[in-house]
Amino acid sequence: MSARVQTAPFDLAAELRGFGEGAGAVVTFSGIVRDDNGRMTALEIEHYPGMTERALNDYGQEAARRFDLADWRIIHRHGRLAVGEQIMMVATAARHRRAAFDAADYLMDWLKSRAPFWKREIARDGSGKWVEARTSDEEALTRW
Repeated sequence: MSARVQTAPFDLAAELRGFGEGAGAVVTFSGIVRDDNGRMTALEIEHYPGMTERALNDYGQEAARRFDLADWRIIHRHGRLAVGEQIMMVATAARHRRAAFDAADYLMDWLKSRAPFWKREIARDGSGKWVEARTSDEEALTRW
């Protein structure tokens, strides 16, 4: 059960070796930097060290309590990430599949809306634009 914030890429298969041993279900999600309009080359992600890790651990521990998880893991990268690079992963393990799926969904909703990261899209011309919060992400939290 852990959360990490790092600049280095991660190996999803390596992260899952031995993860959730004894659980009946393991669910994973891996986010990739995408370019919706064909103008972006990278995403710059900033965070406040210490505060961010604490928040991610708090979300993970709450998910473990709420969904009776056997294990959980959150990895989120920061720095400059090119389009197509992995940005983050969530893994949850529980006795039953529904709990593992719900916990992963819960964590993703909280990460998308409340995790203390600031993102800036870098355009091909080098200019940058801060990513604003989306109403749909905030609304997703209401189911929890």
